[in-house]
Amino acid sequence: MTSLPVLLLVDDEAHSLSAMRMALEDEFECLTALNAEDATRLMQENFVHAIFCDHRMPGKTGVEFLGEVREKWPDTVRIIITGYTETSDMISAINDAGIYQLLTKPWHPDQLLIAAKNAAQLFQLTREYDRLSLEMRFLGQSAETKLESRRKALRESLGFEKILRSGNSPLNAVVDQARQYASFDVPVLIHGEAGVGKAEMARAMHYNSLRSDQPFYELNCAGMSDELIMVELLGAKRGVLPGVPSNKVGLLQKADRGTLFLGGIDTLSQKLQMVLLRVATEGCFQPLGGHEVLTTNARLLTGTNIDLHAAVDKGRFRNDLFYALATTELFLPPLRQRLVDLPLLAQHKLFDLGAYHGKPVNGLSDLAIEFLSNYDWPGNLLEFENELARMLIAGQDVILGPELISRHILQADPSLTADARSAEADVLSGEGSLKERVEVIEMRILRETLTRLMWNKSRAAAELGLSRVGLRAKLDRYGIHQPGAVSADEGER
Repeated sequence: MTSLPVLLLVDDEAHSLSAMRMALEDEFECLTALNAEDATRLMQENFVHAIFCDHRMPGKTGVEFLGEVREKWPDTVRIIITGYTETSDMISAINDAGIYQLLTKPWHPDQLLIAAKNAAQLFQLTREYDRLSLEMRFLGQSAETKLESRRKALRESLGFEKILRSGNSPLNAVVDQARQYASFDVPVLIHGEAGVGKAEMARAMHYNSLRSDQPFYELNCAGMSDELIMVELLGAKRGVLPGVPSNKVGLLQKADRGTLFLGGIDTLSQKLQMVLLRVATEGCFQPLGGHEVLTTNARLLTGTNIDLHAAVDKGRFRNDLFYALATTELFLPPLRQRLVDLPLLAQHKLFDLGAYHGKPVNGLSDLAIEFLSNYDWPGNLLEFENELARMLIAGQDVILGPELISRHILQADPSLTADARSAEADVLSGEGSLKERVEVIEMRILRETLTRLMWNKSRAAAELGLSRVGLRAKLDRYGIHQPGAVSADEGER
């Protein structure tokens, strides 16, 4: 029986150690220490693969301790966790202690688990590299080939790690299917609404395929003219088109022996469908203005926002092209069907946005997550990322609350069931008396206004043109209460 990788968790707060251990203990053997001295003793007594260490601790700091670890146990992967974002601390951690990764508090359990898996894998790869380096003195090219194959295996395994998802995400089954398809050199048609991440899935499949050491290109055909698509895809000879002063190499030629992802293929004209059919079936094409026929060995991955089966039935998409591109098919769920991933997606994207804009952020409040999880996200990941960016820019605290969320999202009640939300959405076109339908709209406006104004009832009453007594009466009538309030008066100012 293979033993589990060993992690050393160091934090001066016992509850933080407990939380880390709970997130990791199913897949790792976890040792814990409350200070650097105890951690050093555990390092001397155990074979540790990786260390997760808090930065601010009494006595030796995390950077100081990991600096000593680097000298005595250089193979152990060092990860530091901090609630602070000072640039000097980060530079010191990276330079002085050879930090592999820096995690910011509050961390998400799935984020911690992924970091631990990558660290354990890096530890094994480093030791394997050392072993193979020794073998190369005696085996020469044979050992070098083994080393490259192991590096390639690591590169392949990282492709799908970039697709963020929780442990019980509906996307997990899709990723498993994509991982299987990736290893077979066949076309794949990826179905999904706009913004669900079809290009990201195609890229992950490429880096998990036998072509991973070759280039990956992508082209979104939606909204592009036939002429522009042909120039980008096939290339063009000098002087054929205005603005093309020299020979232009097309993506089919650039992606030879690699992978080309074409999004929005449902928008292609009949002329372009014929061009793509020749590429898919014969592997050949002609640049614009050229007479020679070029060949390509690019693997075609394609994406569509609509039901392409229905488009074929209606004659809008060629039957033969469909079957040439859809040897295998993937169906990516929209964000509204994988809301369980929303907390992890939000935290990861907020940290990226915060780093890009130079603005510290630790995440979303629980109530903000509730409101965001109650929305259907018709724009999927793109709309979600835009909303997070807007919240970050408007926020004044490191924890972003629901008052920053856009009005049309706030109008949904997190406590409502899916059926109740559907009833609200249909209120303008549904049945019922005028009074009943107006009351539904009034409830939504009251909820949105109070949440946006952080339950300042004086400001809400003034904005809505009501007295405080009138506002209280309406809240009592509709049973609207401030989330988390322990009394009827809590939250008033």
